[in-house]
Amino acid sequence: MTDLGSLVQETASRLAERHVGVVVAAIAGDSVEIRGAGRTGGGYGGASGGGRDGVPGADTVFEIGSVTKVFTALLLARMAVAGTVDLDEPLVGLLPEGARVPSRDGQEITLRHLATHTSGLPRLPRGMFLSSLLHPSAPDPYAGCTTDVLLRGLAETGLRATPGHRFRYSNLGAGLLGLALAHRAGAAYETLVAREICAPLGLADTGVTVDGERAGCLAQGHDRRRRPVSPWHLADLVGAGGLRSTAADLVTFVRAQLDVSIGESAGESAVQVGRGTGELIEAIRLSREVKQRINPYAWIHLGWMGQRLHPRQGAHLWIWHNGGTGGFVSFVGFDPERGVAVIVLGNTQRSVDRAGFDLLRTLETRALETERS
Repeated sequence: MTDLGSLVQETASRLAERHVGVVVAAIAGDSVEIRGAGRTGGGYGGASGGGRDGVPGADTVFEIGSVTKVFTALLLARMAVAGTVDLDEPLVGLLPEGARVPSRDGQEITLRHLATHTSGLPRLPRGMFLSSLLHPSAPDPYAGCTTDVLLRGLAETGLRATPGHRFRYSNLGAGLLGLALAHRAGAAYETLVAREICAPLGLADTGVTVDGERAGCLAQGHDRRRRPVSPWHLADLVGAGGLRSTAADLVTFVRAQLDVSIGESAGESAVQVGRGTGELIEAIRLSREVKQRINPYAWIHLGWMGQRLHPRQGAHLWIWHNGGTGGFVSFVGFDPERGVAVIVLGNTQRSVDRAGFDLLRTLETRALETERS
């Protein structure tokens, strides 16, 4: 049987043939492997690069795009556990005074709707088009999404469905959730994430701002043709995709998810994992207890996507999210039943989802074979 490190390196090397640089991480029980391939494209070589524009590694910082939504949803769960908000509280109550929020059929948009993409809101803020996200003359298409702009557009936005009735992926909804939580807490979104998630878990390199010594760890983003592109910042829509992180931090983040799952399967009422406080553990549990069905095989938790493969495909459970910005892509997926996970970060605008899912399935099969032996 091929060892875990070799499997991870093979995936990274294969991806590097079409990407400028990638980092792949895998968790299998107590084992963790993180391997990089290609180049950072910037002035930092990562743990294994050792020089300018070297091989990215565990501590190389990438834009993680929509994987940010999982952090935003966990922030919601954290505040709900603390009693600061209620999942079914209307959005309008958390926005600045005078904000107008659309409704439909007498149903208001709640925080739960935003976190499960069932608000009925469109994918993008009013006035933005999907093509603008990839247009070379608009490297940071969300730069103008200030609170004032977002709320003016929200007041003029019509809902595509009654809130709570249909899944419709919305960057606007996730961004508004981050904005609303920050307004309720009286703190910036980045400050909230740092205090409520990063500090308890010890995530040293996850945040919106990359400055000081960390700036030298940031990979350079590239478009599909491997041309360097400017970073994205997302302004006040940051909760939809503005975080930056490393493979090492995301391994810690996902292990907390797996630890809670392991505790549940063992029938424990609490899990002492040494990677978070009791309240954060309860928030992780709450985020996964919420389950909105998308189709017979797929659903969404608070933030995380979930699906059960067909029995002919192994009937594996996948909890996952991906992300993409102008020059970066990301994939985070895990199977809480088998205790395995995969993280893929790339600095080229080319999807890494298939490679991530393929490696995850391989780890699931290995874990099942080990259980049977």
